[in-house]
Amino acid sequence: MRSLLTLLVSAIVLLSPLTAVAGSPRPDKAPGGAVLVGRTAPEIDLETVDGGRMSLSSLRGKVVLVNFWATWCPPCKQEMPSMERLYARLHDRGLEILAVNIEADGKDVLPGFLRKHPHTFPVLMDVDGEAQSAYGVFRFPETFVVDKQGKIVQHIIGGRDWAARSMVTFLTSLLEK
Repeated sequence: MRSLLTLLVSAIVLLSPLTAVAGSPRPDKAPGGAVLVGRTAPEIDLETVDGGRMSLSSLRGKVVLVNFWATWCPPCKQEMPSMERLYARLHDRGLEILAVNIEADGKDVLPGFLRKHPHTFPVLMDVDGEAQSAYGVFRFPETFVVDKQGKIVQHIIGGRDWAARSMVTFLTSLLEK
């Protein structure tokens, strides 16, 4: 029993540094999104799920949520209905949402997924990972709030209730500037 306890403690001590590294950014990727706050948002010019194209620069003068997500991501799926409510509430006042799907097989998986999870905001496909890399995204969902001048004012990691009063108040203040 004592040797089993010693073995277990030794394993924990030896493996602890590995858990710290597992959550670290990958060195072959761009720096995480937090370093982009205060800077001009990297351009996004991607195909939409309905076959068109959309660019972030075409939305200058609007407040934009750039949301990186995947169909296999539970928090991504969970937050989509509240994003839809937020979009319905603030779109006419100048809010745009670019839902950037990062799956290489997005063209195959998105149509079925979006039939089950209806939306009205644009869904873009980053099948080659270009936008994901430019923003340094490696956790999902990750969202960047871009102001009317094209600057990133907030970087949000994880799912949210986008229709919550605090978020609506924050975004309304940006829309009124």
